[in-house]
Amino acid sequence: MTMSHAVPDNDRPPPVRAVFSAVTWKEIAYLVSNLPLAIVGFVYAVVMVSTAGGLSVTAVGIPLLACGLYLSRQLGRLDRARARGLLGVRVDEPTPIPGPKRSGGFFPWLWTSIKDPVGWRTVLYQLIRLPWGVLTFTVALTGLFVLWPVLPYLVRLMANVDRAMVRGLLSPSDDLERRIAELESDRGVVVDTAAADLRRIERDLHDGAQARLVALAMGLGLAKEKLLEDPEGAAAMVDEAHGEVKLALQELRDLARGIHPAVLTDRGLDAALSSVAARCVVPVKVVVDLPGDPVGGAVGDAAGGAAGDAARGRPAEAIEGIAYFVVSELLQNVSKHAGPGARGATVEVWRAGARLMIRVSDDGRGGASPSGGSGLAGLAERLGAVDGVLVVDSPAGAGTVVTAELPWRDRDRG
Repeated sequence: MTMSHAVPDNDRPPPVRAVFSAVTWKEIAYLVSNLPLAIVGFVYAVVMVSTAGGLSVTAVGIPLLACGLYLSRQLGRLDRARARGLLGVRVDEPTPIPGPKRSGGFFPWLWTSIKDPVGWRTVLYQLIRLPWGVLTFTVALTGLFVLWPVLPYLVRLMANVDRAMVRGLLSPSDDLERRIAELESDRGVVVDTAAADLRRIERDLHDGAQARLVALAMGLGLAKEKLLEDPEGAAAMVDEAHGEVKLALQELRDLARGIHPAVLTDRGLDAALSSVAARCVVPVKVVVDLPGDPVGGAVGDAAGGAAGDAARGRPAEAIEGIAYFVVSELLQNVSKHAGPGARGATVEVWRAGARLMIRVSDDGRGGASPSGGSGLAGLAERLGAVDGVLVVDSPAGAGTVVTAELPWRDRDRG
Protein backbone atom coordinates (compact mmCIF):
# COMPACT_ATOMS: atom_id res chain seq x y z
CA MET A 1 0.00 0.00 0.00
CA THR A 2 1.42 3.35 -0.97
CA MET A 3 1.67 5.93 1.76
CA SER A 4 0.70 9.47 0.97
CA HIS A 5 1.22 12.26 3.44
CA ALA A 6 -0.82 15.30 2.57
CA VAL A 7 0.55 18.45 4.09
CA PRO A 8 -2.13 20.58 5.82
CA ASP A 9 -2.14 24.25 5.00
CA ASN A 10 -1.15 25.17 8.53
CA ASP A 11 1.92 22.91 8.22
CA ARG A 12 3.29 24.73 5.16
CA PRO A 13 6.15 27.15 5.92
CA PRO A 14 5.82 30.75 4.72
CA PRO A 15 7.28 31.75 1.35
CA VAL A 16 11.05 32.13 1.12
CA ARG A 17 12.35 35.68 1.46
CA ALA A 18 15.84 37.03 0.95
CA VAL A 19 15.71 38.53 4.44
CA PHE A 20 16.14 35.85 7.08
CA SER A 21 12.85 35.22 8.89
CA ALA A 22 12.23 33.36 12.15
CA VAL A 23 11.26 30.25 10.19
CA THR A 24 14.51 30.37 8.24
CA TRP A 25 16.57 30.67 11.42
CA LYS A 26 14.74 27.64 12.85
CA GLU A 27 15.51 25.71 9.70
CA ILE A 28 19.19 26.69 9.94
CA ALA A 29 19.27 25.54 13.57
CA TYR A 30 17.72 22.22 12.53
CA LEU A 31 20.22 21.69 9.70
CA VAL A 32 23.22 22.58 11.87
CA SER A 33 22.08 20.27 14.68
CA ASN A 34 21.64 17.41 12.20
CA LEU A 35 25.30 16.37 12.33
CA PRO A 36 25.86 15.75 16.08
CA LEU A 37 22.50 13.99 16.42
CA ALA A 38 23.11 12.01 13.22
CA ILE A 39 26.45 10.80 14.61
CA VAL A 40 24.77 9.60 17.81
CA GLY A 41 21.96 7.89 15.90
CA PHE A 42 24.31 6.29 13.37
CA VAL A 43 26.62 4.90 16.07
CA TYR A 44 23.65 3.56 18.02
CA ALA A 45 22.08 1.89 14.96
CA VAL A 46 25.35 0.27 13.85
CA VAL A 47 26.27 -0.97 17.34
CA MET A 48 22.73 -2.23 18.02
CA VAL A 49 22.33 -4.13 14.75
CA SER A 50 25.85 -5.58 14.78
CA THR A 51 25.74 -6.61 18.44
CA ALA A 52 22.26 -8.14 18.23
CA GLY A 53 23.15 -9.84 14.95
CA GLY A 54 26.36 -11.27 16.35
CA LEU A 55 24.57 -12.59 19.43
CA SER A 56 21.56 -13.91 17.49
CA VAL A 57 22.98 -17.44 17.71
CA THR A 58 22.61 -17.25 21.50
CA ALA A 59 19.54 -16.81 23.68
CA VAL A 60 20.50 -13.18 24.32
CA GLY A 61 20.57 -11.84 20.76
CA ILE A 62 16.84 -11.87 19.94
CA PRO A 63 15.67 -10.14 23.16
CA LEU A 64 18.55 -7.66 22.74
CA LEU A 65 17.35 -6.87 19.21
CA ALA A 66 13.79 -6.35 20.47
CA CYS A 67 15.01 -3.94 23.14
CA GLY A 68 17.22 -2.16 20.60
CA LEU A 69 14.25 -1.61 18.28
CA TYR A 70 12.24 -0.28 21.22
CA LEU A 71 14.98 2.26 21.98
CA SER A 72 15.05 3.15 18.27
CA ARG A 73 11.39 4.09 18.63
CA GLN A 74 12.36 6.47 21.44
CA LEU A 75 15.03 8.10 19.23
CA GLY A 76 12.35 8.49 16.58
CA ARG A 77 10.12 10.19 19.15
CA LEU A 78 12.89 12.74 19.87
CA ASP A 79 13.44 13.37 16.16
CA ARG A 80 9.72 13.92 15.63
CA ALA A 81 9.68 16.41 18.51
CA ARG A 82 12.69 18.28 17.05
CA ALA A 83 11.08 18.38 13.60
CA ARG A 84 7.83 19.58 15.12
CA GLY A 85 9.52 22.40 17.02
CA LEU A 86 11.96 23.61 14.33
CA LEU A 87 10.40 22.56 11.00
CA GLY A 88 6.73 22.72 11.92
CA VAL A 89 6.20 19.09 10.83
CA ARG A 90 3.32 17.51 12.73
CA VAL A 91 3.56 13.72 12.57
CA ASP A 92 1.32 11.44 14.63
CA GLU A 93 2.97 9.11 17.09
CA PRO A 94 2.98 5.45 15.95
CA THR A 95 0.80 2.93 17.72
CA PRO A 96 2.71 1.50 20.70
CA ILE A 97 3.48 -2.20 20.74
CA PRO A 98 1.25 -4.03 23.26
CA GLY A 99 3.04 -5.46 26.27
CA PRO A 100 3.58 -9.19 26.89
CA LYS A 101 0.24 -9.55 28.71
CA ARG A 102 -1.82 -8.06 25.88
CA SER A 103 0.27 -9.84 23.24
CA GLY A 104 -0.49 -13.27 24.69
CA GLY A 105 2.85 -13.93 26.38
CA PHE A 106 6.54 -13.15 26.18
CA PHE A 107 7.32 -14.96 22.94
CA PRO A 108 4.41 -13.45 20.91
CA TRP A 109 5.48 -10.02 22.21
CA LEU A 110 9.09 -10.76 21.27
CA TRP A 111 8.10 -11.74 17.73
CA THR A 112 5.92 -8.65 17.34
CA SER A 113 8.76 -6.41 18.57
CA ILE A 114 11.25 -7.92 16.12
CA LYS A 115 8.84 -7.42 13.21
CA ASP A 116 8.07 -3.83 14.26
CA PRO A 117 8.14 -1.78 11.02
CA VAL A 118 8.32 1.52 12.93
CA GLY A 119 11.49 0.45 14.76
CA TRP A 120 13.19 -0.75 11.56
CA ARG A 121 12.27 2.42 9.65
CA THR A 122 13.76 4.46 12.50
CA VAL A 123 16.99 2.45 12.24
CA LEU A 124 17.06 3.16 8.49
CA TYR A 125 16.46 6.85 9.21
CA GLN A 126 19.42 6.94 11.62
CA LEU A 127 21.72 5.25 9.09
CA ILE A 128 20.98 7.50 6.09
CA ARG A 129 21.07 10.69 8.13
CA LEU A 130 24.82 10.65 8.73
CA PRO A 131 25.92 11.58 5.18
CA TRP A 132 22.94 13.92 4.91
CA GLY A 133 23.81 15.51 8.26
CA VAL A 134 27.38 16.14 7.08
CA LEU A 135 26.06 17.88 3.96
CA THR A 136 23.47 20.04 5.73
CA PHE A 137 25.90 21.03 8.51
CA THR A 138 28.58 22.04 5.99
CA VAL A 139 26.27 23.99 3.68
CA ALA A 140 24.34 25.75 6.46
CA LEU A 141 27.42 26.75 8.47
CA THR A 142 29.61 27.87 5.59
CA GLY A 143 26.67 29.48 3.82
CA LEU A 144 26.30 31.96 6.64
CA PHE A 145 29.66 33.47 5.62
CA VAL A 146 29.91 32.75 1.89
CA LEU A 147 26.46 32.09 0.39
CA TRP A 148 24.27 34.22 2.60
CA PRO A 149 22.40 35.97 -0.30
CA VAL A 150 21.02 32.62 -1.53
CA LEU A 151 21.19 30.79 1.79
CA PRO A 152 17.43 31.09 2.55
CA TYR A 153 16.66 29.23 -0.68
CA LEU A 154 19.27 26.53 -0.01
CA VAL A 155 18.07 26.18 3.57
CA ARG A 156 14.46 25.81 2.47
CA LEU A 157 15.41 23.17 -0.12
CA MET A 158 17.39 21.10 2.40
CA ALA A 159 14.74 21.57 5.10
CA ASN A 160 12.08 20.27 2.70
CA VAL A 161 14.19 17.15 2.16
CA ASP A 162 14.32 16.69 5.94
CA ARG A 163 10.57 17.19 6.14
CA ALA A 164 10.09 14.48 3.52
CA MET A 165 12.36 12.06 5.39
CA VAL A 166 10.57 12.67 8.69
CA ARG A 167 7.15 12.13 7.11
CA GLY A 168 8.29 9.12 5.13
CA LEU A 169 10.33 7.25 7.76
CA LEU A 170 9.18 8.50 11.16
CA SER A 171 5.44 8.67 10.59
CA PRO A 172 3.08 5.84 11.57
CA SER A 173 2.67 3.07 9.05
CA ASP A 174 -0.22 3.18 6.66
CA ASP A 175 -3.80 2.30 7.54
CA LEU A 176 -2.96 -1.40 7.33
CA GLU A 177 -0.71 -1.24 10.42
CA ARG A 178 -3.31 0.70 12.36
CA ARG A 179 -5.95 -1.79 11.29
CA ILE A 180 -3.77 -4.70 12.42
CA ALA A 181 -3.27 -3.06 15.82
CA GLU A 182 -7.03 -2.55 16.16
CA LEU A 183 -7.73 -6.15 15.20
CA GLU A 184 -5.18 -7.42 17.72
CA SER A 185 -6.88 -5.39 20.43
CA ASP A 186 -10.32 -6.55 19.30
CA ARG A 187 -9.14 -10.17 19.35
CA GLY A 188 -8.40 -9.81 23.04
CA VAL A 189 -11.90 -8.43 23.61
CA VAL A 190 -13.44 -11.37 21.74
CA VAL A 191 -11.42 -13.89 23.76
CA ASP A 192 -12.36 -12.21 27.05
CA THR A 193 -16.04 -12.07 26.04
CA ALA A 194 -16.08 -15.73 25.05
CA ALA A 195 -14.42 -16.70 28.34
CA ALA A 196 -16.97 -14.64 30.30
CA ASP A 197 -19.84 -16.28 28.40
CA LEU A 198 -18.46 -19.74 29.16
CA ARG A 199 -18.15 -18.87 32.85
CA ARG A 200 -21.73 -17.58 32.86
CA ILE A 201 -23.03 -20.76 31.22
CA GLU A 202 -21.07 -22.93 33.67
CA ARG A 203 -22.40 -20.92 36.62
CA ASP A 204 -25.99 -21.09 35.37
CA LEU A 205 -25.73 -24.85 34.86
CA HIS A 206 -24.11 -25.40 38.24
CA ASP A 207 -26.45 -23.16 40.25
CA GLY A 208 -29.63 -23.94 38.31
CA ALA A 209 -30.30 -27.10 36.36
CA GLN A 210 -27.50 -29.16 37.93
CA ALA A 211 -28.56 -28.38 41.50
CA ARG A 212 -32.19 -29.13 40.63
CA LEU A 213 -31.26 -32.44 38.98
CA VAL A 214 -29.20 -33.46 42.03
CA ALA A 215 -32.18 -32.74 44.28
CA LEU A 216 -34.36 -34.68 41.85
CA ALA A 217 -32.05 -37.73 42.00
CA MET A 218 -32.09 -37.64 45.80
CA GLY A 219 -35.87 -37.33 45.87
CA LEU A 220 -36.31 -40.27 43.51
CA GLY A 221 -33.91 -42.32 45.65
CA LEU A 222 -36.01 -41.64 48.74
CA ALA A 223 -39.20 -42.44 46.84
CA LYS A 224 -37.70 -45.76 45.75
CA GLU A 225 -36.96 -46.66 49.35
CA LYS A 226 -40.51 -45.77 50.44
CA LEU A 227 -42.18 -47.50 47.52
CA LEU A 228 -43.01 -50.68 49.47
CA GLU A 229 -43.42 -49.23 52.96
CA ASP A 230 -45.38 -46.06 52.11
CA PRO A 231 -46.78 -46.16 48.53
CA GLU A 232 -48.81 -42.97 48.99
CA GLY A 233 -45.80 -41.03 50.28
CA ALA A 234 -43.67 -42.41 47.46
CA ALA A 235 -46.29 -41.36 44.91
CA ALA A 236 -46.32 -37.85 46.38
CA MET A 237 -42.52 -37.70 46.14
CA VAL A 238 -42.61 -38.91 42.52
CA ASP A 239 -45.23 -36.26 41.74
CA GLU A 240 -42.96 -33.61 43.30
CA ALA A 241 -40.01 -34.97 41.29
CA HIS A 242 -42.10 -34.64 38.13
CA GLY A 243 -42.58 -30.96 38.87
CA GLU A 244 -38.83 -30.58 39.46
CA VAL A 245 -38.16 -32.15 36.06
CA LYS A 246 -40.43 -29.62 34.39
CA LEU A 247 -38.63 -26.76 36.13
CA ALA A 248 -35.21 -28.16 35.16
CA LEU A 249 -36.30 -28.48 31.53
CA GLN A 250 -37.56 -24.89 31.57
CA GLU A 251 -34.25 -23.67 32.99
CA LEU A 252 -32.35 -25.57 30.29
CA ARG A 253 -34.60 -24.05 27.61
CA ASP A 254 -33.97 -20.56 28.99
CA LEU A 255 -30.24 -21.20 29.04
CA ALA A 256 -30.26 -22.48 25.47
CA ARG A 257 -32.35 -19.48 24.40
CA GLY A 258 -29.75 -17.18 25.92
CA ILE A 259 -26.95 -18.86 23.95
CA HIS A 260 -28.67 -18.99 20.57
CA PRO A 261 -32.45 -19.31 20.32
CA ALA A 262 -33.87 -21.82 17.89
CA VAL A 263 -36.40 -19.29 16.60
CA LEU A 264 -33.51 -17.10 15.40
CA THR A 265 -32.10 -19.93 13.30
CA ASP A 266 -35.48 -21.04 11.96
CA ARG A 267 -37.29 -17.76 11.37
CA GLY A 268 -34.76 -14.93 11.52
CA LEU A 269 -34.48 -11.68 13.44
CA ASP A 270 -38.11 -10.59 13.07
CA ALA A 271 -39.58 -13.55 14.96
CA ALA A 272 -36.66 -13.78 17.42
CA LEU A 273 -36.81 -10.11 18.37
CA SER A 274 -40.58 -10.25 18.69
CA SER A 275 -40.10 -13.08 21.18
CA VAL A 276 -37.61 -10.98 23.16
CA ALA A 277 -39.89 -7.95 23.05
CA ALA A 278 -42.76 -9.96 24.50
CA ARG A 279 -40.74 -10.45 27.70
CA CYS A 280 -40.06 -6.73 28.20
CA VAL A 281 -41.95 -4.99 31.03
CA VAL A 282 -43.06 -2.16 28.69
CA PRO A 283 -44.87 -2.57 25.35
CA VAL A 284 -42.37 -2.87 22.51
CA LYS A 285 -42.96 -2.29 18.81
CA VAL A 286 -40.63 -4.29 16.55
CA VAL A 287 -39.99 -3.16 12.96
CA VAL A 288 -37.60 -5.36 10.96
CA ASP A 289 -36.99 -4.42 7.34
CA LEU A 290 -34.62 -7.10 6.03
CA PRO A 291 -34.88 -9.14 2.83
CA GLY A 292 -34.58 -12.40 4.74
CA ASP A 293 -37.15 -11.55 7.40
CA PRO A 294 -40.60 -11.43 5.82
CA VAL A 295 -43.54 -11.42 8.17
CA GLY A 296 -43.87 -14.88 9.63
CA GLY A 297 -40.51 -16.00 8.25
CA ALA A 298 -39.83 -18.83 5.86
CA VAL A 299 -40.05 -22.16 7.63
CA GLY A 300 -39.76 -25.73 6.44
CA ASP A 301 -39.76 -27.32 3.02
CA ALA A 302 -43.25 -26.07 2.26
CA ALA A 303 -41.89 -22.61 1.68
CA GLY A 304 -39.83 -23.94 -1.24
CA GLY A 305 -37.83 -21.42 -3.21
CA ALA A 306 -39.11 -18.52 -1.12
CA ALA A 307 -37.42 -20.00 1.92
CA GLY A 308 -34.12 -20.27 0.08
CA ASP A 309 -34.34 -16.69 -1.16
CA ALA A 310 -35.14 -15.48 2.36
CA ALA A 311 -32.20 -17.36 3.84
CA ARG A 312 -29.84 -15.96 1.25
CA GLY A 313 -31.02 -12.42 2.01
CA ARG A 314 -30.34 -12.74 5.74
CA PRO A 315 -27.05 -11.61 7.32
CA ALA A 316 -24.38 -14.08 8.34
CA GLU A 317 -25.23 -16.19 11.38
CA ALA A 318 -22.57 -14.55 13.56
CA ILE A 319 -23.84 -11.04 12.71
CA GLU A 320 -27.43 -12.13 13.23
CA GLY A 321 -26.56 -13.62 16.62
CA ILE A 322 -24.78 -10.45 17.74
CA ALA A 323 -27.74 -8.33 16.60
CA TYR A 324 -30.09 -10.53 18.63
CA PHE A 325 -27.82 -10.28 21.67
CA VAL A 326 -27.58 -6.48 21.38
CA VAL A 327 -31.34 -6.00 21.18
CA SER A 328 -31.90 -8.46 24.04
CA GLU A 329 -29.44 -6.59 26.28
CA LEU A 330 -30.89 -3.19 25.36
CA LEU A 331 -34.44 -4.33 26.11
CA GLN A 332 -33.25 -5.68 29.47
CA ASN A 333 -31.83 -2.21 30.12
CA VAL A 334 -35.22 -0.74 29.23
CA SER A 335 -36.91 -3.07 31.73
CA LYS A 336 -34.41 -2.21 34.49
CA HIS A 337 -33.64 1.46 33.95
CA ALA A 338 -36.39 3.15 31.92
CA GLY A 339 -38.40 3.83 35.08
CA PRO A 340 -42.10 3.61 35.87
CA GLY A 341 -42.90 6.50 33.54
CA ALA A 342 -41.90 4.59 30.41
CA ARG A 343 -44.93 3.88 28.23
CA GLY A 344 -43.28 1.97 25.39
CA ALA A 345 -40.19 1.19 23.36
CA THR A 346 -39.38 0.63 19.71
CA VAL A 347 -36.92 -1.73 18.04
CA GLU A 348 -35.98 -0.98 14.44
CA VAL A 349 -33.67 -3.12 12.30
CA TRP A 350 -32.79 -2.41 8.70
CA ARG A 351 -30.01 -2.70 6.18
CA ALA A 352 -28.14 0.40 4.94
CA GLY A 353 -25.66 -0.57 2.24
CA ALA A 354 -22.94 -2.69 3.83
CA ARG A 355 -24.16 -2.08 7.39
CA LEU A 356 -26.85 -3.66 9.55
CA MET A 357 -28.54 -0.88 11.53
CA ILE A 358 -30.26 -1.34 14.88
CA ARG A 359 -32.10 1.34 16.83
CA VAL A 360 -33.71 0.77 20.23
CA SER A 361 -35.58 3.73 21.73
CA ASP A 362 -37.79 4.28 24.76
CA ASP A 363 -39.58 7.21 26.41
CA GLY A 364 -38.24 6.53 29.90
CA ARG A 365 -36.25 8.71 32.24
CA GLY A 366 -33.05 8.75 30.11
CA GLY A 367 -29.65 9.49 31.53
CA ALA A 368 -28.08 6.27 30.25
CA SER A 369 -24.33 6.29 29.68
CA PRO A 370 -21.77 3.67 28.61
CA SER A 371 -19.97 4.40 31.91
CA GLY A 372 -23.11 4.26 34.01
CA GLY A 373 -23.05 0.57 34.80
CA SER A 374 -25.94 -0.32 32.47
CA GLY A 375 -23.97 -2.80 30.37
CA LEU A 376 -23.54 -0.38 27.48
CA ALA A 377 -19.74 -0.39 27.80
CA GLY A 378 -19.69 -4.17 27.34
CA LEU A 379 -21.98 -3.88 24.32
CA ALA A 380 -19.71 -1.24 22.78
CA GLU A 381 -16.68 -3.53 23.23
CA ARG A 382 -18.51 -6.51 21.72
CA LEU A 383 -19.61 -4.46 18.72
CA GLY A 384 -16.16 -2.95 18.31
CA ALA A 385 -14.67 -6.44 18.10
CA VAL A 386 -16.55 -7.02 14.83
CA ASP A 387 -16.15 -3.52 13.38
CA GLY A 388 -19.40 -2.31 14.87
CA VAL A 389 -20.35 1.00 16.48
CA LEU A 390 -22.62 1.87 19.41
CA VAL A 391 -24.02 5.40 19.82
CA VAL A 392 -26.06 6.41 22.89
CA ASP A 393 -28.30 9.49 22.98
CA SER A 394 -29.94 9.70 26.38
CA PRO A 395 -30.61 13.18 27.79
CA ALA A 396 -31.97 13.11 31.32
CA GLY A 397 -35.77 13.01 31.38
CA ALA A 398 -36.13 12.70 27.59
CA GLY A 399 -35.83 8.97 26.90
CA THR A 400 -33.01 6.96 25.40
CA VAL A 401 -32.07 6.17 21.81
CA VAL A 402 -29.32 3.61 21.25
CA THR A 403 -28.10 3.06 17.69
CA ALA A 404 -25.88 0.13 16.80
CA GLU A 405 -24.14 -0.59 13.50
CA LEU A 406 -22.82 -3.98 12.40
CA PRO A 407 -21.05 -4.94 9.19
CA TRP A 408 -23.36 -6.75 6.78
CA ARG A 409 -22.07 -10.08 5.56
CA ASP A 410 -24.28 -12.27 3.42
CA ARG A 411 -25.14 -15.69 4.73
CA ASP A 412 -23.18 -18.54 3.17
CA ARG A 413 -25.27 -20.07 0.44
CA GLY A 414 -23.61 -23.45 0.96
